[in-house]
Amino acid sequence: MRITFLGATGTVTGSKYLLTVDGKKILVDCGLFQGFKQLRLKNREPLPIAPKDIDAVLLTHAHLDHSGYLPLLIKNGFSGPIYATSATRDLCGILLPDSGYLQEEEARYANRKGYSKHTTALALYTQEDAERALQNFKTVSFGKELTLFNKIHATFLPAGHLLGASLIRLRGEKTTIGFSGDLGRPADVVMNAPAAMDAVDYLVCESTYGNRHHEETDPAVALAGIIKRTHARDGIVLIPSFAVGRAQTVLYLIHRLKQEGAIPDIPVYLNSPMAVNATSLFCKYHEEHRLTAAQCAETFAGVRFVNSVEDSKDLNNQKGPMIIISASGMATGGRVIHHLKAFAPDPRNTILFVGYQAGGTRGEALLKGADSIKIHGTYHPVHAEVRVLNNLSAHADYKEILGWLKTFPSPPKRTFITHGEPAGANAMRLHIEEQLKWKVQVPEFKEEALLV
Repeated sequence: MRITFLGATGTVTGSKYLLTVDGKKILVDCGLFQGFKQLRLKNREPLPIAPKDIDAVLLTHAHLDHSGYLPLLIKNGFSGPIYATSATRDLCGILLPDSGYLQEEEARYANRKGYSKHTTALALYTQEDAERALQNFKTVSFGKELTLFNKIHATFLPAGHLLGASLIRLRGEKTTIGFSGDLGRPADVVMNAPAAMDAVDYLVCESTYGNRHHEETDPAVALAGIIKRTHARDGIVLIPSFAVGRAQTVLYLIHRLKQEGAIPDIPVYLNSPMAVNATSLFCKYHEEHRLTAAQCAETFAGVRFVNSVEDSKDLNNQKGPMIIISASGMATGGRVIHHLKAFAPDPRNTILFVGYQAGGTRGEALLKGADSIKIHGTYHPVHAEVRVLNNLSAHADYKEILGWLKTFPSPPKRTFITHGEPAGANAMRLHIEEQLKWKVQVPEFKEEALLV
């Protein structure tokens, strides 16, 4: 068995791991690079293997940094199966076409406004490409070992990070390897805790929060304070949020706070067709999280869903107080960037981030105190209050990762630390080496390792 690291090295995006097992080529995750331009440019570079030579893809979950390259893989010649859980398949049915549509819209806007440095801006892939990719999905069940090829088997286990999110254990004739994907938290507000994994010879483990410990305060208390403070100045709370998972968690907290009388009963808008669609799946797959079907229905009953472009534009002309939740979570694209142009200049408003902000994103720049942000080729002033709720992350912190690793029956021969920026990955390496005494490696981009 051999592994090649084609992404998520030195960064939290672009997850791709190529396994060569008994003559078969298997890609675990197929994500887009996001954030810094030099990372995003990697999406346009050819893979070191022809897509037609890949036999299968195993998908840990639906987030675009793990799934968003699939349409391009198929466009460039891959024709094999994509194995994923049912919820991951359904979420990809929302996320991938939306990604293609947004890329087409961004290219059209750049060409219309003339701010692209290229003669003609081209989308990485189209909505049609994304819809074509969905035809290759084959769904798998949690906990049931799947035979991929002769002598190659895979088991998907709940990771707790997102609907359908999986840990993957792949078993060859002589060697086993595990993948954490994005590891959820044992006491997440909404999602169930990640499952334990059987012993493996090798492990690939994420390190998004490898150098951080989540705050232990109740996120609902902090959220209530921000909403009340903004409400007192008749402002708007704008929440850039991942449409799948995080948006639903935030809506649940707001609903709970209203029920308890902790915040005023102000209008709440969910302005993301993708998030609206994901919300229905959140109720469909309620057995994968802590809320009952009834609690799901109650949580979303009072939310004002925004679907049309016209209604989205109208929000920019409305006055506060109100709460707007809109994608994307790192303010890299989507409708939220139009809201940022409208609301960031007003000091009455609050921009509230509720998740990790990768280097090079607008979200990171805002959290670092940027007094202006570049959107569609123009800088816009930032006078709004900017805040973050770090303890709403769906990623385990380093202590929670260590807790999960301690459930392994025996240490792997080697643990590869990926999906972290350099400081986080190196810190996670040290934590594991010092506390667990395991052999750990932080691989580099395109590095190969022989697994025997």
